Amino acid sequence: MTVTATPSLRALRHLRVDQIGSLAAPASLQALFDRNTAGEVSDDELRIAQDDAIRDVIRKQEAIGLPIVTDGEFRRRNFQDSFGAAVSGYVVPENLKQSYIDRHEELPKGAFVRAEQNFAAAGPPVAQRTAVRERLQLVRNVPLEEYRAAAPFATVPVKETLVSADRISQRFAHELSTNIYAGMDAFMADVIAIEREMIGQLVAAGCRYIQIDAPGYTAYGDDVSLERMRSRGEDPHENLDRAIRADNAIIAGFDDVCFGIHLCRGNVRTTDPKTGRILPQWHRVGAYDSYAEKLFSELHHDRLLLEYDTDRAGGFEPLRFVPRGKIAVLGLVSTKTEDVESAEVLERRIAEASAHLPLEQLALSPQCGFGGVGTRVVYPEAAQWRKFERILEVAGRVWQGERPG
Repeated sequence: MTVTATPSLRALRHLRVDQIGSLAAPASLQALFDRNTAGEVSDDELRIAQDDAIRDVIRKQEAIGLPIVTDGEFRRRNFQDSFGAAVSGYVVPENLKQSYIDRHEELPKGAFVRAEQNFAAAGPPVAQRTAVRERLQLVRNVPLEEYRAAAPFATVPVKETLVSADRISQRFAHELSTNIYAGMDAFMADVIAIEREMIGQLVAAGCRYIQIDAPGYTAYGDDVSLERMRSRGEDPHENLDRAIRADNAIIAGFDDVCFGIHLCRGNVRTTDPKTGRILPQWHRVGAYDSYAEKLFSELHHDRLLLEYDTDRAGGFEPLRFVPRGKIAVLGLVSTKTEDVESAEVLERRIAEASAHLPLEQLALSPQCGFGGVGTRVVYPEAAQWRKFERILEVAGRVWQGERPG
């Protein structure tokens, strides 16, 4: 067993290099997931392969100098399994494993398009918009299982990720669940209690950096998403207020933990049929401007992990609303293209951002995760490592005299 270093809380909160969690999985592990879905490989056989792949990917992260590592989310079929697979109470299809594959088949194949799918179709909770048949209860702490399995292999801190209350609420079919939850406040109270229990157990196991994945917040700047809320009789302003209160309540009192919150517009992608190279798609359009003042100033998380790899994210002006003491992690490196961003361009963009927020409150990361095992389009491992190396190179130059972490 290796001994994990324990940096100070301040050091974790001020990491200059970060990552979002999911990493490109080896093709062999992807194949085993498919065979497991088909009933050809047992869960035990899959778990052994996952352990081997996680041990290897942690070694590779440390070898290039990443200051914070993850298990690549190699145990999840979808990043939202941190909650959906941890609780009972949702209505789920009989063949739940197959439903993960089915939901991807609905996505359009074209590049540079909004990738829509039917979120009301039967499928995994939170990944789909799902009703409940009884009140939610925690039955297994998925992030805790992941942390306990990964931490012994690491000599630097291991980050764990949980999905935000905002996303959980957006993917709850409340209109079909009124016999269980009379209103959204009652539902959110259970979500808060469950996630606080999960975090408490993680902290007791030694985890000191927890990332909240919150892709739902970009809905508040996206006209299509806002209209969907209104069509269900929801008030987007009430939804946003409720979500911020809930996400703050989830982390309240865990004062010895660094909390990051990741905001993005969807990490779907496709491939060029001629070259096989990765090309982007997305779920949301819209800059941070319309809701940044409220969101950045009211969320209590230490680190705001922001998507800034395309024009869809808008300019850096909203960074002026980031309070003193918080870090804005600039997701300038795309996980939707294999082309490695030039160091000069990245340094110039960081300089542009520093006109709105001091350099000491900035950091650098990929715009999102590289995909784990649940993605329809597998990101090339070699391209992933080249991108991380570029991030470390640029951070070393921009924040001279500081360790990248």
